[in-house]
Amino acid sequence: MDLDGLGRFADPAVLILSSLAGGDKHGYALLRDIEEFAGVRLGPGTLYGALTRLEQRGLVQPLAAEQRRRPYRMTEAGTAALREYLQHARAVTEIGLFRLATDT
Repeated sequence: MDLDGLGRFADPAVLILSSLAGGDKHGYALLRDIEEFAGVRLGPGTLYGALTRLEQRGLVQPLAAEQRRRPYRMTEAGTAALREYLQHARAVTEIGLFRLATDT
């Protein structure tokens, strides 16, 4: 999985990639979208640190700056990594929910 090795930044990476799956966004738009769909408030340091790591791994790419804002786009590798991660998470979730339902 391409998200391996992100350590404590794995969760912000998943949130960022999930946000970018909906289209290109700059930092502030990412923060707002993540808070809206996940109920998680990332700090700017966490956001830009995770974006740097994602860019280094080829999972996102910065686009040309628009005024003072630099939007980001998820790459094909980012799409594949997010899909793989979410499919694994879904499988684990389904097993956990099944076991909880049969444990009662």
